[in-house]
This record gives sequence, structure tokens and C-alpha cells, in this order.
Amino acid sequence: MRETLVAGIDSSTQSCKVVVRDAATGALRRFGQAPHPDGTEVDPEAWWDALRVALAAAGGLDDVAAVSVAGQQHGLVALDAEGEVIRPALLWNDTRSAGAARDLIAELGRADRGDAAAGPAAWAEATGSVPVASLTVTKLRWLADHEPENAARVAAVALPHDWLTWRLSGATSFDTLVTDRSDASGTGYFDTARGVYRRDLLALALRRDDVEGVVLPRVLGPGVEAGRGDLAADLGHLVLAPGAGDNAGAALGLGMVRGDVAISIGTSGVVSAVAPEPVADPTGLVAGFADATGSFLPLAVTLNGSRVLDAAARLLGVDHAGLSALALAAPAGAGGLTLVPYLDGERTPNLPEATGSLLGLTLSTMTPEHLARAAVEGLLCGLADGVEAVRAQGVPVERIRLIGGAARSEAVRTLAPGILGGPVQVPTPGEYVADGAARQAAWVLSGEPEPPTWTTAEVRIYDGEPAPQVRERYAARRHLVTGR
Repeated sequence: MRETLVAGIDSSTQSCKVVVRDAATGALRRFGQAPHPDGTEVDPEAWWDALRVALAAAGGLDDVAAVSVAGQQHGLVALDAEGEVIRPALLWNDTRSAGAARDLIAELGRADRGDAAAGPAAWAEATGSVPVASLTVTKLRWLADHEPENAARVAAVALPHDWLTWRLSGATSFDTLVTDRSDASGTGYFDTARGVYRRDLLALALRRDDVEGVVLPRVLGPGVEAGRGDLAADLGHLVLAPGAGDNAGAALGLGMVRGDVAISIGTSGVVSAVAPEPVADPTGLVAGFADATGSFLPLAVTLNGSRVLDAAARLLGVDHAGLSALALAAPAGAGGLTLVPYLDGERTPNLPEATGSLLGLTLSTMTPEHLARAAVEGLLCGLADGVEAVRAQGVPVERIRLIGGAARSEAVRTLAPGILGGPVQVPTPGEYVADGAARQAAWVLSGEPEPPTWTTAEVRIYDGEPAPQVRERYAARRHLVTGR
């Protein structure tokens, strides 16, 4: 019997990746990828061009029955009344809206509770998250303040995965502009607990009183068909799934359940956990997002992920294998050397204008080995802070899985258990965001109430001696940073 194929698309910050899998078993049949341009603002057409290249490399969609797009969250795709992109998309890692985040927090506090200081709690209650520069709502405020002529033209607001799904549908009408709970929950104007948009917050951000006419993507439930492919492009046979934010896509690809925590170290570092109830953290350390199955996905995000290791390797003149070997040759705690790796500002904690610090330099620690060890430990300590922030919200942390590009580093895998305080599961390296999208496509195609059960990766367990002294020294020094 001929197998049914589904495609999952991961449109990330750095690239577009496509997996084609058997809908019943999840077996990988084809793969393709294409790079995205660098920068924190990008013309969305570059994503479309990369998608077409990646699809061609993966053998096309002629024999594929359904497709889903998982994409980088928060990016602002502002559309005019004709459906044209108004300006390059501002990505999640664009921190120019840090001031806008502070203003929005204070304004809602004054409007909702008569006190600017009550702003964080007001936002957490309203949306599940306190605005930081990453969230779409802050980028809309930046647009209103710095490009008011463009803000006045906004007729629809989409996120990267919304826009790509819309393009696959033919993009002839805003009626086919859809999203899902996971990506909507990262905008800052969606009430995650109640599942509705907060247009009053959209109006606050855009400084407009006519936002009832601004189109926001319809939020589809888990497993619901989003439409069909573009007939004019011979894609009419394709069933379109709602798609998801990248973190929710990875959770679906990993088959995460309650008690599971994933630490994904890509461009950013993400600590995410599956929870049955919504989270509203007024400290802002944990964002109360939704997942792609109907549950919730509280997460903590660091701006500085694998690029910390990239920068250290570049400085030391070695490749990643060489950096790993150097790090493992140094003692635990790097002899007292600590790297606070806020190299691109930071989101957890919310210090968008901070720079990094290297502390504890002595004649004995000024070596390649100690510096490499400090880079790996600093990266992991920041992520350990994220795990503790999630746990502090009452979210169970029973199993930790380490994924992402930096999870390929032997030093990261070896040192993680000691710093995180327990065993770490490391699945076989894979494209978990794209896999989650493919699994969602198979789910929509099946019409079943639950996604199919796939086993697509083996897991290796790492363990080691606890190293509380490393985290204690990091905690004592992480505030010793300066602004730009």
C-alpha cells in the first residue's frame, strides 16, 4: 500500500528546513534546507524564497498530502490593506523596542490599577506574559513611535509562520490568514488563559483607536484544518495545518508531556515545559505561552544561546570540537573564572541593553582552557536560571531534555548535569521543530482527537557530579554587567 506523506517546515531565524515524513510512522523520507539572511529585521520575501529552495531540495510537494509551518515567534509582519508587507519584519531578537516595553508596562499599570509599578502584574494577568523587547506588542509600539506613517497603514498583523501559511494558501484574502494558540500567545495582545485577543492592548501599542478594523489571524484549535493549498500554484491537493511557534513545534516533535522540560540551545536559549494550567508570572522571567496540543508551554528565554560558543571558538581560533576539548581540559568552575554571557543584551533576566562580563581573571585562569570552560559554564548557568524560574511557577520539572545546535557539543552535554542538578536526556540530533510541524500535519490529516504516536529519535542519558559552586559563583556575579 502506498504511504501517505506529510511535510513539516521550520522557518527559523537562521534557515528554513523541511522534513517529509510518513504520516503513519513518522519515518523520514526526504529533507531540504536553505539559509535565511542575517540581521534582526528581514524582508519576509526572503523567507518565502528560502522556503521554495528548501522545498525543492526536499523533493517538492507533489506527493505530499498535508503541510504545516512552525516558525520563529514574535516577529512583526505588518500588512497594508492590499496585503503587502509595509516594512521589513522586526524579529524576536531585535531589541530596539526595549524602551517601548518599559512604556507599555507602565501605561497598563496606570490605566488598569492606577499605578505604573503594578504594570507587570497587570500584563501577566491580561496575557500571561510581561512585555520584553522580543514580543510583537512592543514592536508595534516602536512602529507607532518611530514610523507613525507605517503604523497608520497597518491593516493586518501576522507572525512569520502565519504569513508563510497564508502564502501557501494563495494569500488572496485576509479570510485565510490563520494562526494557532502557541504563536498567538507570544504576541503580547492575546489572553492565553482565555484564548482571545485583547484588542485594547493592540490599540495601546499602535496608539490607534480604530484597531477593530485591523485583521488579526484567526486562532485555530489543535488538529484543525487551516485550509487548502494555492490552486493557482498547483498546491490545491495540500491540506494546510494551523502551524505553531517554534518552541511549541519542538515540544510536539519531542512528544513532550507533563513533567518534561526541554532546553533548546540555538540562536537563543529556551527552557520550556508542558503544563496543564496557564502560568502568569509577574516577575516576567517566565512567559505564559500555550502549546500546540491544547495545554500550556511556560518558558524562559535567553537571548544568548549557541552564539556564546560561536564567539568563544572564534576568539580562541578553534572549531566547536576544539572548544569542547579545551573546556573539558579545565577544572570545574574554570578556576574561579566566570563569563556572564549577556553578549547581545539579555531577556532572562530582562536586561536588553546589557553587555557581558568576564570576571575572575588571574595569571592562572588566563588560558584557552579556562576561557572555554567559562563560556560553556556561563551558557549553562543562564539556562539553569531559566529552569529554576519555571519551577518557581509550580511547573513540575521531572525530566530535562537537551536539544538544539549546541547540544551537539560534548562539553555542553557533559557539564550540563552538574550545573542543572541532575541527569539530562539528549535525543539524537534532529530537526525537532520541523518534526513537530510534520506531526501536526499528520494529525490534521487523520482527523483523530490526538496526534499520531511517532518514535523518531533515540535518547542518551548523561549524568555527573553536582557542581553547585559553579552556579553559586555565577549567581554572585551575574549582576556585575554594564550597559551599552
